[in-house]
Amino acid sequence: MISDWHAIGYEDGARGAAADVIGKHRKACAKHGVAPDLQAYRAGRLEGLAQYCQASTGFNLGARGGRYGGVCPSEYEYEFVDAYNQGRRLYELQASVNNADRQIHTKERQLESLRKDLSSKEAALVSDNTTSEERVQLLSETRDLSKKQGELETEITELERSKAVHLDRLAQYKATLTYNY
Repeated sequence: MISDWHAIGYEDGARGAAADVIGKHRKACAKHGVAPDLQAYRAGRLEGLAQYCQASTGFNLGARGGRYGGVCPSEYEYEFVDAYNQGRRLYELQASVNNADRQIHTKERQLESLRKDLSSKEAALVSDNTTSEERVQLLSETRDLSKKQGELETEITELERSKAVHLDRLAQYKATLTYNY
């Protein structure tokens, strides 16, 4: 069994794999009586890292919320990390918008359910089949539901304001980006 250790190293470097991945290769290959060619592997990995450690890769990694493992050689590190940090900030700003959006949708579903419940209780309140004791109970429940409805509407309004602020920050940030990948 012949392995192209240069190509394996290149592939590992091109995907930003940590240097210790060679240990996993060594362990897997030992089962087959194969020893890695460390010199070829390292040379290939450095070539792969030159491919990986580009600003566009750093930006895209950060923008996806990925983690940087500190694998880039010093000659590529600054530009890569700068782009990564810009992408990461974009990710965080977008995540803030998405989080506010999820919270709004959750509150809107709660409000819709509450409105249905309130409507049902109001209908029962005016029904000819409802006893006076039930009316007293229903009246109390509709007051509580109306109060909760007002609270939910206020929360939704605040979340919409928060989302608008996050959207504005996101738009402003996008306008300042150095890397547009």
